[in-house]
Amino acid sequence: MRHVASVMLIIVGLIHLLPLSGVLSAERLATLYGLSFHEPNLAILMRHRAVLFGLLGTFFMAAAFRPPWQAMALPVGGISVVSFLWLAVSTGGYNAQITRVVWFDLLALVCLVVGGCACWRVQSGIFQATQEPSRKFFLDGETGTRCGANRCLKPRLPPQR
Repeated sequence: MRHVASVMLIIVGLIHLLPLSGVLSAERLATLYGLSFHEPNLAILMRHRAVLFGLLGTFFMAAAFRPPWQAMALPVGGISVVSFLWLAVSTGGYNAQITRVVWFDLLALVCLVVGGCACWRVQSGIFQATQEPSRKFFLDGETGTRCGANRCLKPRLPPQR
């Protein structure tokens, strides 16, 4: 279960990396979105958008291998995907290529929800009962030092009078 969030973030990362090829040329953007990008200002903006999606996809891929980043990556992905889906649904009238993007974003949304649930369940400790129980600390018999996973603490001595 602890790897589910990572797998979901890899899928979301790959989906967000797909538009990165648009940075290469206006022709590549036209292939991706089914629109003409011959106007230089629009081509610059859309190519920059491709770079931003590349950064976002790279972040998701990195978070897949760094569990502490997942709690930030999952909501960021959710905001990205839900905002696009809201814009698409509220505007309507989009072409076949944008419809394809909508379907990919719906897949990404499902992955983010599944990954978010898995991340929450692992962090909340729901699955710890199935793991082998472990002691949080032990006392070193010789020194009386309380030791944990990564450190040892000196015993607290009562104040002397």
